[in-house]
Amino acid sequence: MEFSEYFPVWDKLTPVQQQMLADNATLRAVPKGTVVHNGSADCIGFLLVRTGQLRVYILSDEGREVTLYRLFPRDLCVMSASCILRGLQYDVTIEAEKDTEFWQIPAQRYKALMEESAPVANYTNEVMTTHFSDVMWLIEQILWKSFDKRLAAFLLEESALEGSPTLKTTHETIGHHLGSPREVVTRMLRYFQDEGLVKLSRGSVTLLDPDRLQALAED
Repeated sequence: MEFSEYFPVWDKLTPVQQQMLADNATLRAVPKGTVVHNGSADCIGFLLVRTGQLRVYILSDEGREVTLYRLFPRDLCVMSASCILRGLQYDVTIEAEKDTEFWQIPAQRYKALMEESAPVANYTNEVMTTHFSDVMWLIEQILWKSFDKRLAAFLLEESALEGSPTLKTTHETIGHHLGSPREVVTRMLRYFQDEGLVKLSRGSVTLLDPDRLQALAED
């Protein structure tokens, strides 16, 4: 089963455990924009990404979004099964940023495997620790870093992910990632354009001077 190539501790499972996991992992394919998980009451199980990209974010009562982290091929999503993980009762939304395939593993089945397999438990704890570190880093950025630096860093990260200096995105989408109103994003992007850092077009942002953006992000 191809699943075995994506699950990092597959070789450390017994044949019985491997069979149980293989029998219970369901491969799903969703198009870009699909909300895969919505809130702590929506406990769909653990997700192991095969292809594509998932975005994990929080949503305020006023409708503002902040991206916590992304999930890429071979990444395990634990927040979609937070109902069975003590201390992880958070209302997060998980959305497909690209057409995505992932294996869905029932929460209780995976929990049982964690209880009898130290490698699986250790791997899952490492994933949770990594995600917690990502969130703490984000909090530090929001609290201590000015918006122009955060925006510069975001544009560079997006360009690296897409492998292109031209980003097919909107000011509203950028605002959702950074937790800022669209108007704030627009003003800062226009300032970047006036400074020769980017070029703005309808539905896209092109990075003109990545070196200066990098210097701004690191300043």
